[in-house]
Amino acid sequence: MGGTNEPAAGEGHRIARAAGVVSAATGLSRVLGVVRDVVLAWAFGAGGALDAFFVAFRLPNTLRRLFAEGSLTVAFVPVFVEVTEREGRGSAMRLGRRVLTLLAAVLTGVSALGVVGAPWIVRAIAAGFGRDPAKFALTVELTRWVFPYIALIGLTALAGGMLNAWNVFGPPALAPVVLNVCLIVAALGLAPFVDPPILALAAGVLAGGVWQLALQIRALGALGFRFRPDWAPADRYIRRILGLMGPAVFGVAVYQVNILVSTFLASWLPDGSVSYLYYAERLFQLPLGLFAVAVGTAALPSLSRLRARGDHEGFRRTLEDALAMTGLVVLPAAAGLAVLAGPVVGALFGRGAFGPAAVDATARALVAYAGALAPVAGVRVLAPAFYSLGDTRTPVKASWWAFWVNLGASLALMVPLKHVGLALATGVSSAFNLAYLAWALGRRGESLRLRALGRRLAPMAAGSVGMAAAVAAARPWLPGGGGVGALLAVLGLVAAGAVLYVGLARVLGAREVGQLLAVASRRLGRG
Repeated sequence: MGGTNEPAAGEGHRIARAAGVVSAATGLSRVLGVVRDVVLAWAFGAGGALDAFFVAFRLPNTLRRLFAEGSLTVAFVPVFVEVTEREGRGSAMRLGRRVLTLLAAVLTGVSALGVVGAPWIVRAIAAGFGRDPAKFALTVELTRWVFPYIALIGLTALAGGMLNAWNVFGPPALAPVVLNVCLIVAALGLAPFVDPPILALAAGVLAGGVWQLALQIRALGALGFRFRPDWAPADRYIRRILGLMGPAVFGVAVYQVNILVSTFLASWLPDGSVSYLYYAERLFQLPLGLFAVAVGTAALPSLSRLRARGDHEGFRRTLEDALAMTGLVVLPAAAGLAVLAGPVVGALFGRGAFGPAAVDATARALVAYAGALAPVAGVRVLAPAFYSLGDTRTPVKASWWAFWVNLGASLALMVPLKHVGLALATGVSSAFNLAYLAWALGRRGESLRLRALGRRLAPMAAGSVGMAAAVAAARPWLPGGGGVGALLAVLGLVAAGAVLYVGLARVLGAREVGQLLAVASRRLGRG
């Protein structure tokens, strides 16, 4: 038994370290994203030029989510890890060259079609721009400039998947940071010298794409990988990857449709409902992006490795470790968002036209979203487990049924609760999605030990409740309204709550806290 558990324990520590790297890079990207938005607003305002850029960038960005960073990565990494484990790194490098060659050819063709068909693309996604010929022409020009980004980011995502499979997570995680830096530099440094100035942002997108790809290629080169064209579309592993991609694309598409349906339903509610949900969801997504997505990204190569070795016990232990690590962060985050929703929303957005009524409406939506945080995070961890098993169909089925649950719950709750009902429906459908995935995993013979997992999560939940009670008691002393002072006070209370939670969880027996502190101590020691 000891021999079986050692690899699983090693994978658990590996996931923790990798999740820390991805989480830190994601946090930096989020901060720079806020800076980028401030800079763009300062440089371009909210006029037609910036509208044109956002529309032009929307389609390549959507294609990136559907294919490059969504279905392609989850289909490629398990196969790539299997080849590495069973046939050696040389065979894996050959597969990497073949997939890169095929992807480069396909994405070059897609980019060319996008450049040629830009007028039809703009008419399809922004038909209203046709009333302003100048704005329409500018959007077409920007679309032609930015469409090749899909080729650059697609190759970046594939190279990043290779690095993740070989336990290198830094360069892939830093890719969004690079794009934000390029857009900021373009807006501040290049825009004054370009006519029209908005073209500087298109140049920034292309520069970001080139830089992101160069960062991954350099990291692969350090591992001995050298790219040269290798055209072999009939390769059996490529056929497997393409077979896995189809359901994965559908799964991502279902998620995007879910968002559109929620927005459509909110448009039938009183004015401001769409905006309340948008701002609340931005805050709701923060802990997901900082940790839950990071754990899912880090877990996929480890789970794929254990599956390739036939280590079923190690697979299950590692998956339970990933869920426990996620709970360590999302449980207190959910409690904190629920208790501090009003002060957080007020400090961030409560100024100007965003008055007390808007703050209250957004805060109520955020409280509803807080209940969805744990199940959504659990789905982000369980779905990669199926991808590592070579099963992309089960997450699609779960997403499909969750879509209908979300629609039914939304229709039932939006009448009495307005926009808050739509936020609650997200939690209902996410809980269904999580339960479906856990049930399907058991049917595959990889059942989670729910009682043991519950015992690991119990001290985290108790610590979260204690922390939330203390923060709620201190909330009346927070200054009201927006501004720097209110934001600093809220951040101070959040920091105090985090320290209190760590102490409570550790005293109550959450061993993951000790692992987290040990990793942080080693990093500080090396620093």
